[in-house]
Amino acid sequence: MNEEKKYKGWRGIIAAFATPSAGTMCVLGFGSGLPFLLVGYTLSIWLREAGLGLGLIGLLSYVSLFYVLKFVWAPLLDRWKAPVFGRLGRRRGWLVPAIFVLAAALAGMALTGPSQLSTFIALAALAAFAGATQDTMVDAYRIEIAPIEAQAALAATYTLGYRGGIILSGAGALYIAALGSWHIAYLVMAGAMLVPLATALLAREPEETQRLKRPNFIEAFVDPFRDFFSRYGLVVAIALLVFVGLFKMPDQMLGVIAGPFYIDSGYTKEQIATISKLYGVWIGIGGAFLGGISVSAIGMRRSIVIGIFALALSNLLYLLMAQHPGEYWAFLAAITGDNGSLGFAGVVLVAFLSSLTSREFTATQYALLVSLANLPGKLIGGASGFIVKETSYSAFFIFSTVSVVPALLLWWWLARQRKMSDL
Repeated sequence: MNEEKKYKGWRGIIAAFATPSAGTMCVLGFGSGLPFLLVGYTLSIWLREAGLGLGLIGLLSYVSLFYVLKFVWAPLLDRWKAPVFGRLGRRRGWLVPAIFVLAAALAGMALTGPSQLSTFIALAALAAFAGATQDTMVDAYRIEIAPIEAQAALAATYTLGYRGGIILSGAGALYIAALGSWHIAYLVMAGAMLVPLATALLAREPEETQRLKRPNFIEAFVDPFRDFFSRYGLVVAIALLVFVGLFKMPDQMLGVIAGPFYIDSGYTKEQIATISKLYGVWIGIGGAFLGGISVSAIGMRRSIVIGIFALALSNLLYLLMAQHPGEYWAFLAAITGDNGSLGFAGVVLVAFLSSLTSREFTATQYALLVSLANLPGKLIGGASGFIVKETSYSAFFIFSTVSVVPALLLWWWLARQRKMSDL
């Protein structure tokens, strides 16, 4: 009981910052946040300026699907130590080579560019794969060094670093590209990954929750899923997986089309960097801390409902930009609502997903849940360019808003199930 009280309210946030691992998580969060835009949002702007069409940009965004498919290879990371680097431990042994490959892939993208499109996209896919592997290990690391009661608070410290990475790969990359070139921008991003690489080498390894043995291939992939379904029962477990997939639908749908929409609305790279990837990131950090406080103050159930509504309704603010293209105030309003709600809902979701995982299969189960949280919206987002082309940006924003209805209905049912009574 004392452990639970330790992480309640404002004191919980302070306690999370005071833990020895908080600084480590902040830097590892920076490393997780940095590549995400470089194979998505920022990349789409580079491709648009290189003359590629919206349809092709949408299709090329599928390289980021590695982030939503990471549960496929997560069982290998959970059950086997990495070759050569395995002496660093089960988590850091995979984390260190993942960061190294990621930095090399980003450097390769800088040296090629869209003019060598096939090689460029292959390197982007490699960067996405390495980034997804990095995320899997960082998430498992975070869950294993803190109790469940601390996850909302510790997620806020992780988010601080993550948003720092977003600032650099969003606003920073755009500023560098505007003042120099895209090639220089991506070289700088590759160099920045040396910071989390050094941190991963120096960080302490979490205590082993189990002795690693030599499992057969089937057990490694089946046991994590068998455990999840046995704990919640078939019906509730399936409903949970579907709900997780629907939760971030409104936000994920906008991920690919947002950058081209800003360009087509008449905003410059400098304006996009300042409002969307500088001011907006700090708004997101504020929303993240509000999310952590909300979980501690009013509980998980109510915080999830608030997060669902916030994600959906914030998309309507993009209609202001569609109706007032090039207007600074409209851009500011949309980013304030969107990033604030995303920060709030993101921390609530992290705490919720962390509470669903078993410590024996942390990497696999969390990777599966996070992948499901991104997959449906990513799939629709990949076709967003074609949807906008056939309709309009305004119609797409309305569609993304009403996509929240299934998640609300499913959560109403889940909240009444006995197996969810601990939330």
